[in-house]
Amino acid sequence: MGLFNFFKKNEEPENEGILEEIAEDLKEAVEEIKEEIEEAVEEVREEIAEEIEEIEEEAEPERKKGFFGRLIEGLGKTRKSILSGVDSVLGGFSSIDEDLFEELEEVLIMADIGVNTTVEIVDRLRKRVKREGTKDPQEIKGMLIEEITAMLEEGSDDDFSFPSPSVVLVIGVNGVGKTTTIGKLANNLKKDGRKVLLAAADTFRAAAIDQLEVWGERSGIEVIKHAENTDPAAVVFDAVNAAKTRKTDVLICDTAGRLHNKKNLMEELKKIAKVTEREYPDANREVLLVLDATTGQNALQQAKLFKEVADITGIILTKLDGTAKGGIVIAIKNELNIPVRYIGVGEGIEDLQPFDAAGFAKALFGE
Repeated sequence: MGLFNFFKKNEEPENEGILEEIAEDLKEAVEEIKEEIEEAVEEVREEIAEEIEEIEEEAEPERKKGFFGRLIEGLGKTRKSILSGVDSVLGGFSSIDEDLFEELEEVLIMADIGVNTTVEIVDRLRKRVKREGTKDPQEIKGMLIEEITAMLEEGSDDDFSFPSPSVVLVIGVNGVGKTTTIGKLANNLKKDGRKVLLAAADTFRAAAIDQLEVWGERSGIEVIKHAENTDPAAVVFDAVNAAKTRKTDVLICDTAGRLHNKKNLMEELKKIAKVTEREYPDANREVLLVLDATTGQNALQQAKLFKEVADITGIILTKLDGTAKGGIVIAIKNELNIPVRYIGVGEGIEDLQPFDAAGFAKALFGE
């Protein structure tokens, strides 16, 4: 027994040495595997980052292309309304005479371009045909496109943006998408890095305050509000002071748009204007009118009425997608001498975009 214990004791140091060597080898192997895994993970991360970057680079032009594509598609009915009628008229004449111009006028008026604007366009065409000695009726189509495009681009300010600080009053009748448009505009401005604040000053319209709050929560933008039926000017007063304190870039105020009583509306807007001028004299002030493009000539009439009671600085035209009355943009631009600032061609947040006269003209004629 003692001899067995002797040999056993002599074997233990040798076994321990072997085990230690194995443990060291395993440790080194684990470290190598760990390093290899970390390197592999880092390579995968870099590949994923590169792929994401490529996707984002591809997505940006696709997004822009998507909006322009939707604009082209949305104006399809308007384009058909204008150009198919024009083709029909021109195809019925072998020479250019006054009858041709009169029929052309009818087609353009039916396309919601408006009487006054149509008369001006056709008058330009008459003078140009005479000046250039044009004989072929088919050449008038190209001239028409060029004249409408020039009319849209006259005095256009495609680089428009709100200077900081700005107080923007937004007006419009119920149903045109005023509050929704404000939500989209605020969201887009915030995405552009602007600090935005909203004011729920349309206090007499049911659910208007709640609707604006939902948009504020969705975009992470604070909404200044009072109880329903309170004085709109008081809401704007608080909002203006909050905007000053917080160094807000753009304060957007959802204000009333009741045209059935122009006197009350005028007084309300004057009161709000006085508040902004007194409390924030350094701020740039804008009054934007929201119009529904699907109403055609009614939108033009609304704009004329609002112009009587408010100093409108710009127009937002919504619901241009899928309407045959997109020609109203031309009439508004030409007759009111008020710039179209934004257009909407869908329900999505990014479907509200700054108005680009040249881009709109290209989409209108499918160029």
